[in-house]
Amino acid sequence: MPGEAAFDALPGGEDPAQRAEAAHRTAALLVRGARTTEDADVVRRVVQLADDHGLDTVADLWADSPPDSLPGALWRLYLVRSWVYADPEQAALEFSTGRHHAPVAEVVAGVVDPPGAEELQELTDTVLRGVASGDLAMTLDRAAAFCRIVAAGRAELDDVPAESAVRLVTLAEQLESAARSERAGHLM
Repeated sequence: MPGEAAFDALPGGEDPAQRAEAAHRTAALLVRGARTTEDADVVRRVVQLADDHGLDTVADLWADSPPDSLPGALWRLYLVRSWVYADPEQAALEFSTGRHHAPVAEVVAGVVDPPGAEELQELTDTVLRGVASGDLAMTLDRAAAFCRIVAAGRAELDDVPAESAVRLVTLAEQLESAARSERAGHLM
């Protein structure tokens, strides 16, 4: 029988189990570890993780994680923030259009009135700060509410494909599910 070294020498990709373990470990350290500090610089680094290291790096680490896992939920939060920063004017238009169709979600999301590009960027930063210093379940609920409002806006706008609204509703449902798991103590 070949020894362990023979298997280690075989060409191939990363071990999926090790990749999943690394995703969960880094997500837990980021969220659970950051909560033990009051350091504003730590919170800033959590919010700007994708800015500082690139969304591709965050994607490599967490994008393949299930949506009902801590790394999967974090990936979705960073994805929403990155989209708002990449196209804040479109995000503001879609949010503004959708907020009248989802007034309860608007209250949960917490956007100031009127919701301009800078206000939406600040909202996503505020929501993401909750990962490090607030209630993670509420953070996930706020992000889900934001996605529902933008989805409603996309559904109303003629120049936006309907499929993108459906994808945002799915994202909102995933974030809501993760929030429920967090409240139950099962978001790992």
